[in-house]
Amino acid sequence: MAFQENFLWGSASAAYQIEGAANLDGKGDSIWDVYSRVPGNTFKDTTGEVAIDFYHKYEEDIELMREMGLKAYRFSVAWTRIMPDGRTVNPKGVEFYHNVINKLIECGITPILTIYHWDLPQALQDEYQGWESRKILADFTQYCEVLFNEYGDKVPYWVCMNEQNIFTSLGYVQKIHPPKVSDYQRFINANHIASLANASAVKRFKEMGIKGQIGASFAYSPTYSKTAAPEDVIAAENAQEIQDLLWMDVYAKGAYPKIGLKLLERLGIHIDFQDGDKELLKAGICDFMGLNYYQSATFVAPENREQTAQTGNAAQVSVVSDVARIPTDDYYVRADNEHLKMTDWNWAIDPEGLRVALRRITSRYNLPILISENGLGAYDTLTEDGRVHDDYRIAFLKAHVEAINDAIEDGCEVIGYCTWSYQDLFSWLNGYAKRYGFVYVDRDEESEKELKRYKKDSFYWYQRVIETNGENLD
Repeated sequence: MAFQENFLWGSASAAYQIEGAANLDGKGDSIWDVYSRVPGNTFKDTTGEVAIDFYHKYEEDIELMREMGLKAYRFSVAWTRIMPDGRTVNPKGVEFYHNVINKLIECGITPILTIYHWDLPQALQDEYQGWESRKILADFTQYCEVLFNEYGDKVPYWVCMNEQNIFTSLGYVQKIHPPKVSDYQRFINANHIASLANASAVKRFKEMGIKGQIGASFAYSPTYSKTAAPEDVIAAENAQEIQDLLWMDVYAKGAYPKIGLKLLERLGIHIDFQDGDKELLKAGICDFMGLNYYQSATFVAPENREQTAQTGNAAQVSVVSDVARIPTDDYYVRADNEHLKMTDWNWAIDPEGLRVALRRITSRYNLPILISENGLGAYDTLTEDGRVHDDYRIAFLKAHVEAINDAIEDGCEVIGYCTWSYQDLFSWLNGYAKRYGFVYVDRDEESEKELKRYKKDSFYWYQRVIETNGENLD
């Protein structure tokens, strides 16, 4: 296998999805704390108030990571635990993450810190509508400075924004994340400000001389054309411009793609460039590209929309959007790919798509890549003897590890592989029904039970993968 000796075999999580302790030790409300309390906003009205209680169980969980032999753990810091109102530092919150980082280092696990994983302080949303105001640039940069000062000598890898394309589009287009609106121009406005905030954080990181590397994690589903018909090929190209390059070009080149901007302009959508914006984006180029990969995406031209994407059983086990049409439907329509099987949630299973993604990023940007998320969301069954036989997850991950190996042999530089997720956790749209972890957490939407941890079969599989540096995938 092609994995280098120091390859980061890791796993990942997000603060709101695991920590719980929503209002303990000075933590303030995030937009997700408030949003999830509104009946109907989440699947079976589930929240992260307790989640899997990592706040109190972090030592137990990290000891399990040590047992597995995990080389890296990507976790996010809750802005409202560090700064409850978005501005005022909470010493107990700062101390908590010192404790987590110190425990990881004690166990020989490299900490990868995600600065923002969707939990904006509600106070800033109330004051100036959060990402829709340029006032957030100063507040976000100040928050980053606190983290850099506190943890900069301990953390070698930093992820600034997690899936900026997802939290902006689901919040401002699909209406299934806060602030739960559908307005494409507002989406583009908020996203531009988030891009400026990301660049400001990267710029400040470098100005402060932090020794680590910083990047952003982008949710990338490489685009395919459903057919060889030229109009379908152009549709897939248009989808790549608007759904991918509008972010990745900014992270890696410090500028928006020309064709993507032109396509938006034709729809009457404009980016609000102000003095200094382009210079700031250029000053905020990332050190690596973080890649969150779950599936590829297949498209047809609007006039060939006879076979659109499956919905299957997703509506029964998930919050789904009721937005019927968005402006970009004039350019491309999502379609099924008959060559691919689907997960329980009707996501296309496409290991070769990961190889495609790695190659495209390498060819266009020539940056190192950290695979910051990849995993299978599925139904898991806990047996009476406390086992979870998740051979389907092992098969999924094995195929993707093989694809990474092939991409490395193709010439891609891959820093590490963080599966999503280490433990089962709260899902933004699926409560506790959709499980991703190596460690089963015994709770559901109705009851927290005892939050007991159980090692799945995949736990032992990944343990062997790590022990052999990817040589043993059986």
